[in-house]
Amino acid sequence: MKRLALLVIFLLIACAATVIAQEQQASKPTAEELEKQKEEQTKNAYRLLDQVIDESQSLRLPENRVRMQIYAADVLWDRDQGRARSMFMVAGDAVAEINRTPEKNPRPGPVQFSRPSQLRQELVLAAARHDAPLAYQLLATTKPPLPAQQTDTRQPRQTQIIVEDTLEQTLLAAVASLDPKLAAQNADQLLEKGQFPYSLNTVISKLRRQDAEAATKLADKTVKRLQSANMLSNTEAGGLAMALLNPGPRIGATSEAAKEADAKSGSDVRTPVLDQSLYVDLLGSVIDTALKAQPAPQNNQPRPNNPRGGGGGGTVSFQTGSGGAVRVIGPNQSAPTEAQIEQGNARRILSGLQRLLPQIDQSLPGRSQAVRQKLTEMGIGDNNRSPMGQMLNAFRGENVTSEALMQTAASAPAQIQPRLYQQAALKALDEGNSGLARQIATDHLTDARLRDTVMQRIDFRELATKAEGIRLEEVRQTLARLPSDNERIDLLIQIANDVATKNPKVQRQLLEEARQMTNKRATSYEHFEQQLRVAHAFASVDVARSFEILDSGISHLNELLSAAALLSGFETNVFRDGELPMQGGSALGTMVNRFGQEIALLSRTDFERSETLAGRFQFPESRIMARLAVVQGLLDVKPQQQNNMGFRLGENFTFTVRP
Repeated sequence: MKRLALLVIFLLIACAATVIAQEQQASKPTAEELEKQKEEQTKNAYRLLDQVIDESQSLRLPENRVRMQIYAADVLWDRDQGRARSMFMVAGDAVAEINRTPEKNPRPGPVQFSRPSQLRQELVLAAARHDAPLAYQLLATTKPPLPAQQTDTRQPRQTQIIVEDTLEQTLLAAVASLDPKLAAQNADQLLEKGQFPYSLNTVISKLRRQDAEAATKLADKTVKRLQSANMLSNTEAGGLAMALLNPGPRIGATSEAAKEADAKSGSDVRTPVLDQSLYVDLLGSVIDTALKAQPAPQNNQPRPNNPRGGGGGGTVSFQTGSGGAVRVIGPNQSAPTEAQIEQGNARRILSGLQRLLPQIDQSLPGRSQAVRQKLTEMGIGDNNRSPMGQMLNAFRGENVTSEALMQTAASAPAQIQPRLYQQAALKALDEGNSGLARQIATDHLTDARLRDTVMQRIDFRELATKAEGIRLEEVRQTLARLPSDNERIDLLIQIANDVATKNPKVQRQLLEEARQMTNKRATSYEHFEQQLRVAHAFASVDVARSFEILDSGISHLNELLSAAALLSGFETNVFRDGELPMQGGSALGTMVNRFGQEIALLSRTDFERSETLAGRFQFPESRIMARLAVVQGLLDVKPQQQNNMGFRLGENFTFTVRP
């Protein structure tokens, strides 16, 4: 009887296991079902995109209309290339028209890239992702006319030269990925004109994967041009030479190892592009240039006073050197002579050779001693051997251990020891040794603030590791000791993620605790970010909660947008010409985009509710921004990142481009 009972129990368990397995298999979507879901998402995305395109016709701000055309064309390219191409061209016509119309309220500052320049950049680089000839066509048709030469120190003519040169070189690098041969042709034309684009190493690297012979020819021509150029007066040539030398020579130019290294490389900037013989030739020329460096003369004269007390005032002027480069001269800075320019470049190149000493020892051992003597004469030490250099190397290593950091800290200068010991403690924690981390913090961190920070991290990690037996009251006690809601929310979300698989009930309780902290009227953008983090955490637990949190936030954003529109021109300038700029306008506009991105993540789970939530924005431009984010989410298109070519200029600076 006992055996029979055991057999029955065994059969029941087996049947139950079979049923559970069948239910799990049934709940898992088949490949066919997944394909249907994808088709439905794509259909919904393009339907919503058509709606967004139609609604964008009502936008008043020209830059908003252009950006919508760019975004739409970018998304439509794979589905309807003809329509996308037409939209790119319409956007190009609009940018050209904007360029012909003087900007009403240009941005303050001596050298700033205007909104038309930013739009042109976005348009050209978006087209370059799909069609290189189209990108160059748009580059030409949207080029603004050069302003007349002026005596004003701001010199808009020279500013535009900087913009044009930078965009052309950025486009060259972008096109290299899509059409290496076209990029090589354009790079060759720039070399013929005496220019040395910084992206040539990327072009050569990309071209080699498609046409090794053509890449070798371009590399050979580039090196010969650099050798014939005066790298002391032509900063562009010196910069390109160092960029080509820094990665080292290609190992076995025709070997399978070299081809595999090229294919696996994730960064073409760091990929060796010169064969050994070319590398040695260029290295020798650069050494010849660097050895012309002389110590800078001592200048004990006081600097001009700045009555405003800051480095951002004053005016900017331009100087054209004999090498054809335009130098931007900052406020309180006298124009350098040609000799000073050349010596400054020589010292920079010599300093760069310090990093290449191992390559010099290997490739040109007969020149090593001369380079080292010149470095000593110029007072350029080996930073890698100094305590600070050791510290930097310790931070750079991906596989650095807590033990290595401890050894570095022991011999480091006193002023940097605390930071090194802090990093050693945190590294020990990452290695799973919380006891060692606690010991390092106790024994070596005398600064109470640093020690407390490390101890909190240790407590968090230990609390999270015992996620199975965690008690809510214990978590609350830990939360009470934290100084800010940001840290409390981060801890709750971290522990909730850790207990997700083994204790979903506690996971939900923890997220509800986090929600209670954010379930209030936001009084800063930081509060909005907290709401977004909690909504994101709920997405895999309770989608309805995520929608509730986002819906409440959108209601508040609508109130803020209405207030900003009412105060526009008085207390705030969030709106421009009565409309919210879709990009680069304000923190409020950025927050609208952040909510749109979070809605986009939910759209794959519940498209209808996501579409409705995006439509809850009251202002057309904010509604369009949110709906466009949903489209990009459904089509798995990454939002475009604004690659602003603008730069900030301090009190003392030089900036060199080719006219």
